[in-house]
Amino acid sequence: MLWGSGSIILVSCLAAFLLPHDASLGLGVFTHGVQEMMNLMWWGILIGMLAVGLIDRVPRQFVIGIIGRDQGASSLVRAVLAGVLLDMCNHGVLMVGAKLYERGASLGQVFAFLIASPWNSLSLTIIIGVLMGWGWMAVFLVGSLVVAFVTGLAVEALERKGKVKPNPNRVDLPADFHVWREAKAGLRATRYELDLLRDIARRSVTASRMVLRWLLFGVVLAALIRATVPTEIFETWFGATLLGLFITLLAATIIEVCSEGSVPIAADLMTRAAAPGNAFTFLMAGVATDYTEMLVLREVTGRLKAAFLLPLLTVPQVLVIGWALNAAG
Repeated sequence: MLWGSGSIILVSCLAAFLLPHDASLGLGVFTHGVQEMMNLMWWGILIGMLAVGLIDRVPRQFVIGIIGRDQGASSLVRAVLAGVLLDMCNHGVLMVGAKLYERGASLGQVFAFLIASPWNSLSLTIIIGVLMGWGWMAVFLVGSLVVAFVTGLAVEALERKGKVKPNPNRVDLPADFHVWREAKAGLRATRYELDLLRDIARRSVTASRMVLRWLLFGVVLAALIRATVPTEIFETWFGATLLGLFITLLAATIIEVCSEGSVPIAADLMTRAAAPGNAFTFLMAGVATDYTEMLVLREVTGRLKAAFLLPLLTVPQVLVIGWALNAAG
C-alpha cells in the first residue's frame, strides 16, 4: 500500500504539469487533486515524521506510568493526553490500548485513550490544520477530547453502579517506579551526538511507515472521489444537513480506512460539501464504529458488552457535535 500509493502520487504530481485540469476520463481532476493536496501536506508530513521519530524513543512504560492506576477525572485527563501524544493510527494504537488494559488500566481509561489517540497525534493534527484551517483544527481537537473524556466518565460511572465489571488485571504501580525520576535519568544518560540524530532520522522513517501508507492511500482515495463524484452530488448527499450527517456516519462505518486515510476525505467533506460537522463525524465515527477495535476489545476484556459500549456511548456525542458544527459553519 505504501509503495503503490506513493508511486501513484509521484506519477500524478508529474502528470499534473502536462495534463489540463479538464483532461478526459477525469485524469486531469485526479492528478491536479493529488498535486494540490501534496503541495499543502508535504511540510506537515515531514514535521510529523520528525515528531514520530522523537516519540518513538520514549519507552511505552512511561505512557502507562503517567496514566497510572487510579480512577477519576484526573486519571482520564492523563489517559486522553497520552492518547494525543502517542503518534499511531487507530489500528496500531489498539496494541497499546490492549497492553494498558493488561497492565491494569480501567476500561474508562482505555476508552478515553483509544478515542483521543487515532487522529489526534501530532502529525495528523498538523495536517488537519494545513488542509482545513487551524481554527477548525482546534475545534475538532477540543470536540474529540470532550468525547473521549465524557465517554471515560460514563464508563467509570457504569462500573461504580455494577453495570460494567472492573478490570481484573488492576494492580498498583511498583513502589520503586517513578516516572519523572526515570525520565530525568534517561535524559542524563542520552548522548547528544551525531548517532542520536541518525537514530531519530531512522526512527522517523521506520516508525512513520504505518502512518504514511494510510495517509498516502487516503490522498489517492480522496482524489479519486473528487474525480468521479460531481460536486453537486457531493453537496447533495454529504451536505450540511441531517441527511448528509447520517449518510456520512453510514459511510464512515462501512469504509474501513485507517485514521490517516480518513483525513484527506474529511478535508473534502469540509471544502467541497461545506460541511464541517460531517468532516468531524467522518473522523470520529470511523474510530467509534471500527469493527476491528470492537473485536480487539472483545478479545482483551472477554466481554462483548464492553466492545459494544464504545459505539453506544460515542456515536450520539459525535452526531450532536457534528450537527452543532454544521449549524455554526
